[in-house]
Amino acid sequence: MRKSNLVAFTFLVQIFISFIASHAHAQAANPYPAMAPLDQYLIADEQSEIALARTAAPASISGNAEVMVLRRDGFATAAKGSNGFLCLVERSWGASTDAPEFWNPKIRSPICFNPQAAKALASVFLMKTKLVLAGKSKAEIVQATASAFDKKEFPSIEPGAMCYMLSKQQYLADDGKAWHPHLMFFVPGDAEKSWGANLPGSPIIAVNDPENRSTIFMVWVAQWSDGTPAEH
Repeated sequence: MRKSNLVAFTFLVQIFISFIASHAHAQAANPYPAMAPLDQYLIADEQSEIALARTAAPASISGNAEVMVLRRDGFATAAKGSNGFLCLVERSWGASTDAPEFWNPKIRSPICFNPQAAKALASVFLMKTKLVLAGKSKAEIVQATASAFDKKEFPSIEPGAMCYMLSKQQYLADDGKAWHPHLMFFVPGDAEKSWGANLPGSPIIAVNDPENRSTIFMVWVAQWSDGTPAEH
């Protein structure tokens, strides 16, 4: 794997899925061992949260998307859409439960799901949010989502499921904050090899996400959602 891809792979895994760190080290060094007070995860001004969510994708897409905001009882629709896309600002529990920053209240990850991803992937995150707000432990969250998968309570991932993460205002982790503008594509199961991901010279970064029972493929793009160029 070329150096730039290795750095990108390790960093994004740390943010979203498994963080590729030993569990023992994470337990010893983790500055976020438990959930912070709920107010630290909330954005007081809903209009600001709507605007931040829309920065995930170009205005031609996000401007007509449904937008959900986080309230004390979970995510709720704050702006109706007409194109099937769904934008929201993910909080730290969008990561896998073994992520060191799973409880980091500073994380703000604007994301805009296309219709296929909104059905499947967003539904998992919304369920995790309900569990988090109900005070469930990480083990209980894993158990509940796994049970929902086993009972086929989540929609299947359809071909073409993807999302935009192009916000210049994203805060993905304490180390890195705004990463690179990128697209993410979702495929059921462990499908890294079929895309040629993480190989020398390949522009595709992949992460197998067992908790979501999918593989996430990430592709950097050249500019942020506002059209300004990104440095690589």
